[in-house]
Amino acid sequence: MQEPPVAAPQTEPPKAILLVEDDKFLRELLTKRLRDEHYIVFPVIDGEEAFKILDKERIDLILLDIILPGINGFEILKRIKEDPTIALIPVMMLTNLGQKSDMERGEELGAQEYMVKAQYTPKEIVERIKRLFAYSARRRR
Repeated sequence: MQEPPVAAPQTEPPKAILLVEDDKFLRELLTKRLRDEHYIVFPVIDGEEAFKILDKERIDLILLDIILPGINGFEILKRIKEDPTIALIPVMMLTNLGQKSDMERGEELGAQEYMVKAQYTPKEIVERIKRLFAYSARRRR
């Protein structure tokens, strides 16, 4: 008697990250680091480009600077959380604005994380992203 075939374990597709950062050096550095960890990365420099990506792609996390050309990161976050088609995407604020009032505003608008760039290395940022995804995966089980 022949054994039935065993289905291959289903693996999740790679996580997609929208990186909204106008600083070219940091954007390129984080893009490389995240791609090295097998994430799909959509690097953009402003809110207009971010919303174009959000309209077309499945995004699992948004890394969002606050000081950007055009609309600022707080306004982008507000618009994201008001749109039911994208409101559940976790947003990690990644900025140089470290005032308590800025952090509180990010939290009030719905950011899952708030990181001040100067306080973290790119490696630490990637580790924080991994933890956020791992926590989300545990919550779904």
